[in-house]
Amino acid sequence: MDVYNSEEQQVEAIKSWWQENGKSIIAGVVIGFVGLFGWRYYNDYTRQQSESSAAGYQQVMQNLSEQHEKAFAEVGQFIAAHKDTYGDLAALQLAAEAVKANKPELAAEQLRRVADQASDEEFKPVAGIRLARVLIAMNKPADALKVLDSVTAGQYKAAVAEVRGDALLASSQPDKAREAYTAAMQASKNGVNPVLQMKLDDLSVASEKVDTPTAK
Repeated sequence: MDVYNSEEQQVEAIKSWWQENGKSIIAGVVIGFVGLFGWRYYNDYTRQQSESSAAGYQQVMQNLSEQHEKAFAEVGQFIAAHKDTYGDLAALQLAAEAVKANKPELAAEQLRRVADQASDEEFKPVAGIRLARVLIAMNKPADALKVLDSVTAGQYKAAVAEVRGDALLASSQPDKAREAYTAAMQASKNGVNPVLQMKLDDLSVASEKVDTPTAK
């Protein structure tokens, strides 16, 4: 600030500066206060919403485990209202129960929702692999292969390869299925997979029967 000749000039200068800058200072203080209050409100609101979602999820899951198919509509409503982790988990559980109830279309619908729109990226490959299995059971191996092409998570490489083998086998492509099963075996981190080994053995037996000429 400049040097003034008297206190009166200093006061007038301060008044002038305040007229020019006072409103912005007050606005900044108000905005800061509102921002702090808003952040605290948001945190409280988010926590309350999370607690409410958790409680709702526990309730619908209990109903699903006890009432099974009778609770499908209720769980579906919960999923539609919760575009979050709880909604994703509920969709995965509903899909599992739908498979047990021989409702593959409903299972595929819920799994596709999670595979495409999950709020947590970790759920997408899990849902994609399960969806592919359901599509194979629905005699839609070509659709299953398309779904598997979108599953890129490296940690699921073995599972994707195995299900790809199932889809290829269902598409009457045993040679490609064998390649996929072999890739799954090589990618497995848990050593020998008995089920996967059985699939490979069955393919080998089938191949030997085809190659062995029949006696005339």
